[in-house]
Amino acid sequence: MKTKKSIWIAMLLLTGVLMAIGATRSGSPLTQQDRIDSLTSYLACPTCSGESVFVSRAPAAQAIRTEVARQVGAGLRSDDEIISYIEQRFGGQVLLVPRATGLDSLVWSLPVAALIIAISLLVGAFARWSRNKPGAPSAQDEKLVEQALAEVSNKQSEG
Repeated sequence: MKTKKSIWIAMLLLTGVLMAIGATRSGSPLTQQDRIDSLTSYLACPTCSGESVFVSRAPAAQAIRTEVARQVGAGLRSDDEIISYIEQRFGGQVLLVPRATGLDSLVWSLPVAALIIAISLLVGAFARWSRNKPGAPSAQDEKLVEQALAEVSNKQSEG
């Protein structure tokens, strides 16, 4: 029992440390080029298969990269506004990572929900299996076994 408690305490401490590190990290790009690179890494090339605009050298990707650079240079729009503009212009398939709102949020929430349900079902099944330990055989069980053994021995002696 003490081992379980120490494992839970260790997991809580680890979670707290990781949350503190995540909250204190500065995730914002430092320069305009960093910001352009960051934005284009979230956008998919419309003519390439699974490549980001940042990696692709296709003409469509170059056009998107130029548009992002123009908007970042103008400084009039936030990162989300620039991505929304590109999404409206090229469609939702231009996003490499689906948005976490509306119907797209199902992409993020369904796997988590399925995992939680699966784990809870497994925990429940293991708990039932551990409670259902076989008891001593009843008199009726012993009688059935004796009858079956007698039938098998009779068949062997006849054959």
